[in-house]
Amino acid sequence: MSEVAYVQASRLYPGNPPVRAVNALDLQIDDGEFLVLVGPSGSGKSTALRMLAGLEEVDEGAITIGGQDVTNTPPKARDIAMVFQSYALYPHMTVADNMGFALKLRKTPKDEIRAKVTEAAKMLDLEKYLDRKPKALSGGQRQRVAMGRAIVREPSVFLMDEPLSNLDAKLRVETRANIAALQKRLATTTIYVTHDQVEAMTMGHRVAVLKDGLLQQVASPRELYENPRNAFVAGFIGSPAMNLKTVPLSAAGAELDGQTIPLPRAALSAADGLQEVTFGVRPEALSLVSGEDEKAMTMTVELVEELGADALVHGSIQIAGEPQRFVVRTDGRTPPALGQQVKVALRDSGEVHLFRPDDGTRLTS
Repeated sequence: MSEVAYVQASRLYPGNPPVRAVNALDLQIDDGEFLVLVGPSGSGKSTALRMLAGLEEVDEGAITIGGQDVTNTPPKARDIAMVFQSYALYPHMTVADNMGFALKLRKTPKDEIRAKVTEAAKMLDLEKYLDRKPKALSGGQRQRVAMGRAIVREPSVFLMDEPLSNLDAKLRVETRANIAALQKRLATTTIYVTHDQVEAMTMGHRVAVLKDGLLQQVASPRELYENPRNAFVAGFIGSPAMNLKTVPLSAAGAELDGQTIPLPRAALSAADGLQEVTFGVRPEALSLVSGEDEKAMTMTVELVEELGADALVHGSIQIAGEPQRFVVRTDGRTPPALGQQVKVALRDSGEVHLFRPDDGTRLTS
């Protein structure tokens, strides 16, 4: 069994007071699970990964692998393999030698090394490149070599630290699909760090969102998207981001552009006593409607991103007398023109997310 657990694990950097790069992290990763750590720069995701690898100290709490406490275990004794953003290949060695180098250090028999390297090369479509040096490979091929080097070691846990950051957009999409398929085939516990929430949503069985060293929420990609625990998760997960605005609240609902957006009774009950609420709605939950719709809001179009089948319409809607930017996803074949005033309506009040304006916590389940 190769389950991984962070138990109130913290990493402190010198300062007055000390900086908690990772703060009391409690996180359980199941055997064979693909978990993605995601968050903005400085959120602590790479530090958390390096703590697991043994490259950063654990100042408080503990980390276990397979039920064994490895908090003070040297990196080489943790039975993990790490894939870095920079590939970290030896330029003077062939692909085959790079992939088998760790096994050579273990004094593994040559025939066994050759067999494992060949098997990994087949998985990664690298067979015809085994005699080449890294400088003769593309970025995507080098990244596959780095993955092959990890695979041949047959570790208990794979650790991947932003491995696709150096690839172009098209190759990144292709490679992330290959990594997800490979992990499913190998069923090796994998912790993958990225700042790209699209990667997180498309690869992980579960996604853990960090901010300022604190775990905000861990759940399946769908759960994060549909039921974010707080305003930070709501705004971070999803592309384009959720529209989040602080709006006046009345007994009937949220007030936008002179219109009252009806809210579920449970939401109004949870917001009892609040004069304002952070109102969240996804771009696809809004639609452009005809000018005769009296319940629609008026939006002035400021930018149109034509994406082919879809278009993202950016514009301003009046809230409490001030223009506020909103994004609407609409049909890409008939987008409005810049400067045009259009009518926008909410498709379904059940798609509204409400958060406290002070601390961002969710008001309804």
